[in-house]
Amino acid sequence: MLNYLYLTLSIEQVKKVKPDVILGLSAVGGLFSKEVLEALKDSSSSRPAIFAMSNPTKNAECTPEEAFSILGEKIIFASGSPFGNVDLGNGKIGHSNQGNNMYLFPGIGLGTLLSGARVISDGMLQAAAERLASYMKEEEVLEGIIYPPISRIRDITKEVAAAVVREAVAEDLAEGYRDMDAHELARLSEEETVDYVKNNMWSPLYPTIVYKKD
Repeated sequence: MLNYLYLTLSIEQVKKVKPDVILGLSAVGGLFSKEVLEALKDSSSSRPAIFAMSNPTKNAECTPEEAFSILGEKIIFASGSPFGNVDLGNGKIGHSNQGNNMYLFPGIGLGTLLSGARVISDGMLQAAAERLASYMKEEEVLEGIIYPPISRIRDITKEVAAAVVREAVAEDLAEGYRDMDAHELARLSEEETVDYVKNNMWSPLYPTIVYKKD
């Protein structure tokens, strides 16, 4: 069981709860002060996570530089605003993960559309989140990387959408899409579901425009 601490917090609260994760959802820049971060050294986790999620950048509860400089390389850091990674010296990098809805929302929307579900259930959201988490490689997580690179976003969207479709079918929420009715969706294997999603994804391919001089 993870211990979470949300929004407003004091040094005394951090020392008492010894949280594994602190979530910054306050829009109060600097809320995770030096003293609060120092108190997190007593966390019950060997690798506490700091999520400074507020936007824009000036509202981030702390910066990755502040977090890594105080707590060292063993933390997990994520923010809502884009920050660069931190050079920790000796070839080590403190990864600044940007938690962005682009990793889930496109896949959730696409999966819902292709399943024909009229509602998005908690189970569909859970399936999407679990698929994103399982997409990460163990060695990446051990390095403190908790989100895939943006270069893999289309593949992530495809996998998340397929997970949403299968969950919609499992919950009997799928009504089908175009020529694929609910019964046909139910007969698809996991691999076939991924192919179904892939075949229905829009590809941004444009013709080459050639200008001729008169």
